[in-house]
Amino acid sequence: MQVGKPILYSYFRSSCSWRVRIALALKNIDYETVAINLTKDGGQQFSEEFQALNPMKQVPALKIDGITIGQSNLSVLKQVGQENQLTWAQQAITSGFNALEQILQSTAGRYCVGDEVSMADLCLAPQVANADRFKVDLTPYPTISHINKSLLALEAFHVSHPCRQPDTPPELRA
Repeated sequence: MQVGKPILYSYFRSSCSWRVRIALALKNIDYETVAINLTKDGGQQFSEEFQALNPMKQVPALKIDGITIGQSNLSVLKQVGQENQLTWAQQAITSGFNALEQILQSTAGRYCVGDEVSMADLCLAPQVANADRFKVDLTPYPTISHINKSLLALEAFHVSHPCRQPDTPPELRA
C-alpha cells in the first residue's frame, strides 16, 4: 500500500458506500477497500477495531490523510424489523420516486440535472439498485429508468457497482 492512499471501509451492498465508490472513480482516485460485512458475526461494524476507527459504527468510512469521514447505512432497516423491511422499503422508495419522476421532468437531460453527472446521479443509481433489490416496479418511472441506464453505462458507475466489489458474494457477482 502506498503512503497516503485513501482507505474505504465499505460493504458491497451499501448504497452509501456505492456513492463514495462512484465519486472516487469519477475523480480517478486510487484507493484501498477494506470490507466490513454488516451481517456477518452480528455485524463487523460493531467490532472494537472498527469502532475505534468510526465510533458511529457505520459504513462507509473513508480514511484519507489521517482523517476518517463516515456515513450511515443499515440502521433504519434494523429499526423497521426483518418482517417489515420489504413493505417499508417499497413504500419509501415508491414515495420518493413518485416525487423525483415529476422533478426530473424539468431538470433531466442525459442525467438528473442536464448532461453532466451531479451529486443527484450519485444518489440515484444506488437507489434504483435498492428498488430492484426490494422488487419495486420501475415501469411508472421512465425518466428515472432512462437516466439510470445512462449512468450505468459510465465506467465510474460500472466499476463501483455492488456486483463488482471484492466482498460481493459469488452468487451476487456480475
